[in-house]
Formats: sequence, C-alpha cells, structure tokens
Amino acid sequence: MSEQPILLDIQKHVATVTLNRPEVHNAFDENTIAELSRTFEELKTRDDVTVVILRGKGKSFSAGGDMNWMKRAAGYSEHQNYEDAMKLATMLNQLYMLPRLTIAVVQGAAMGGGMGLACCCDIVLADKDAIFALSEVKIGLIPATIGPYVIRALGERQARRYFQTGERISGKRAYEIGLVHELADRPEDVEPALHNLLNHVTANGPHAMRAAKQFCLDYAGKPLSMDAVKSTAQQIARIRATDEAKEGLGAFLEKRKANWVK
Repeated sequence: MSEQPILLDIQKHVATVTLNRPEVHNAFDENTIAELSRTFEELKTRDDVTVVILRGKGKSFSAGGDMNWMKRAAGYSEHQNYEDAMKLATMLNQLYMLPRLTIAVVQGAAMGGGMGLACCCDIVLADKDAIFALSEVKIGLIPATIGPYVIRALGERQARRYFQTGERISGKRAYEIGLVHELADRPEDVEPALHNLLNHVTANGPHAMRAAKQFCLDYAGKPLSMDAVKSTAQQIARIRATDEAKEGLGAFLEKRKANWVK
C-alpha cells in the first residue's frame, strides 16, 4: 500500500493535491480523510497558492469509500458512526469552502464519495471515458455527507434521479447535466485543457478571485431583495478601494500587465 495517502506539490501558485492509493483506485479511509482535512486547512492559509488541483494517481480519480473502512464502520454504534461521518463531512466542507479556485481532474472512476469530492470543486475537468456514480443505494446507504454538494452541482431534478437509481454516469452525460465543465475527447487531451485553464487564471487578481468565489457562496439562491442590492454595491465599493483593484485598473488603462502576472 502507498505510504502517503495524499501528496501535495506546490509550484508557481498552483497546489496539486493527489490521492495516492492507486492500488485501491484511490478509495479513501479515515487516514485519507484526516490527511485531506489537514491539507485543505493548510492551503487555506497559504497566500502563495491561487489554485488547488485535486486529482487521483493511477487509473481512477477515486472509487469512494474504502471497503475495509466501511466494514469497520458497520460494527460501530450510531454515535461512533456519527463521529466518523462528521470527519468526512467536515473535510468535504473544507474543500467546498476553500478560498481558492479548486479544479478536479477526473479520470476513470469517480464513485460515491469520489463523485462528491468532484462536486465540491469549482471546476471539473474530465475525459469522456470517466465514469461517475452515486452507488450508495446499491448497498443500502444514501449519499448523505456528499449530498448537499451534489445537489448544488447537479440541481435537485437530476439529483433525485441519480440518488435513487445509482446508475453509472458517463463522462459525456456528466458534461450534459453540468457536473463536468470541460470534457476531453481523449485522456491525452486533459493536460492541455488544464494548462489552458490555468493560463486564464494567471491573468486574474488573486484576491479578486477569492472574493468572487465567496460572492457566489454568499448569494447563490439568495432572494434579490433591496438588502442584497445594497450589499452588492457595498462590496464593489470596498474592492475598488483595494491596492489590487487599483493596480489592475491602472494596468488595463496603461496597456501593461498587472504586477501579479508573471
């Protein structure tokens, strides 16, 4: 078995978090969950990181819960199961709320919790041979901890179907229903697509990106009330006064690159 369940590599403001259990298709257990949680907490505080890429080593992104871990959980009391599930739920929320652009690069299987990890990310990039599934119902369970993020990614209508059928979702179908943002025709096309995406990101103000993500988290599903209207005006007024915004506007008017573009 791989000694380190999670690998972290940081280069040029991009952190790559790799699930490193290829021998079990990157299925995760309590140790993997703890390491992911620790890693996301660290990245939250790293000002030198603008983008976080989540990927799996080997043939699969993640097959979801490790069977040995699930066997152990089957013998737990309800309270022990709650404490165990809270660790997973907390890790998923850390990823979803991470104040950095998050990109899931999916190949092979993204099953159950693996699909949940992808749904927690801001962008999902996959090749057409990737397979997604919410297969929990097939073993008498439900996709509970990942559920809120899957519903937000798919919408309630699609979630109702796939929560209950447990059927496999092809890469093409995942793209059609909005789970996947960018679909590569061949596995070898994934890296160029990722590189192209990162090229767009390097031109952006890092603090503006974080504020833009938080804006989405704050306003998704929120009624368009007068309080919301006033709040949006306050936010743009506040961000216009920042050094980053002044530098970005100045660079635009002077037809030069902003100081964050390397």
